[in-house]
Amino acid sequence: MKAVITGDIVAYTSLSDGDRILLDKALRHLTSELNSVFDVFARVIRGDYIECVVSDSREALQVALSIKSFVKSIPFEKNFSKNTNGRVKAFKTYGIRLAIGYGKLDRYDPEKGIIDGEAIYLAGRMINEFSTYKKGKIIIKNTLFFASNDKNLNNRLEPVISLLDVVMNKATSKQSKVLSLKLMKKNEEEIARQLKISQSAVNQHSTSVGWNAIEKSIKYFDGLLKE
Repeated sequence: MKAVITGDIVAYTSLSDGDRILLDKALRHLTSELNSVFDVFARVIRGDYIECVVSDSREALQVALSIKSFVKSIPFEKNFSKNTNGRVKAFKTYGIRLAIGYGKLDRYDPEKGIIDGEAIYLAGRMINEFSTYKKGKIIIKNTLFFASNDKNLNNRLEPVISLLDVVMNKATSKQSKVLSLKLMKKNEEEIARQLKISQSAVNQHSTSVGWNAIEKSIKYFDGLLKE
């Protein structure tokens, strides 16, 4: 059984050309970091769509939350697009929609870019079902999903995933940055040095975003898949 994560950037078509270039550069840096920390195969398609095969399926939730928090922390300060229909506001709030598909992969060859099987179909179906692409008005209820053919597993994870979704979407850009680094397995001292802030500030951001609950949820996910 494999875990595959698919994701699409919210309101990507509303970003300016400069923002898209910045986003593309950031996402490619992210895929490199994910490969280094979690030994995943991750790629960006069309600039706004991510596919990621997680070697250790028990780390899939942590990887997904890493992606989510990283995207929400991208500093669009000077080039950020302006419009009046709420699409850019939706990007700032949600960043990216992600689905974890858990199942078999019939064909998987990273060197040839082949990902084919149940796991990626399950994840892709969840993302496509709630797509906001080319819709005039964005209505987003959820941005984090888990799908498998095991109904019991789905039911046990649904409340955890839903709560994490709310927590992640309420996080500020600064909180998301600290969270993304913690999820990348960096300790608070390393994060403080990288962000050039005090360790107490790192701890404050972590506490405010609910790190203890997030960490427990990740361990719960790991335990369920271990069963």
